[in-house]
Amino acid sequence: MTIHHILVPLDFSPYAVHALEYAITLATPLQARVTLLHVIQPPIIAGADADVWPSAVFLEECEAAVARDLDDCLARVTSAGLAGEMVVRHGAPFQEIIDTARARQVDLIIMGTHGRTGLAHLLLGSVAERVVRLAPCPVLVARQPTPAAVA
Repeated sequence: MTIHHILVPLDFSPYAVHALEYAITLATPLQARVTLLHVIQPPIIAGADADVWPSAVFLEECEAAVARDLDDCLARVTSAGLAGEMVVRHGAPFQEIIDTARARQVDLIIMGTHGRTGLAHLLLGSVAERVVRLAPCPVLVARQPTPAAVA
């Protein structure tokens, strides 16, 4: 298997930043291209009569903030001598990750996981778990090292 293109979904959590560093480390000797993806999942604001989507101004401000954060992450990629790009999508994170991987023909997805268990996992689900099950390519889930493993 040759890896030419890596997709790194980012939610800007410490877990995602760890996955980005892992992706850069793996991509560097391979000279693989790195695509950074952030998915904006607009919250539905419930009204008395119906659901209401956030305003266009709110979404534009959100996209601008995301673009600034992605620029910082892209700078890490390019400073390692790698080609990279940024993608911002709107929708359900797991579905947008899968669709982006398929559309951009990536060879590998590297993503972090929050490692939720129990009730939090049941209520929130796991984006990483869904991506692993449905992705069109291999998925590497980079867990945050535990304090015991670091010592």
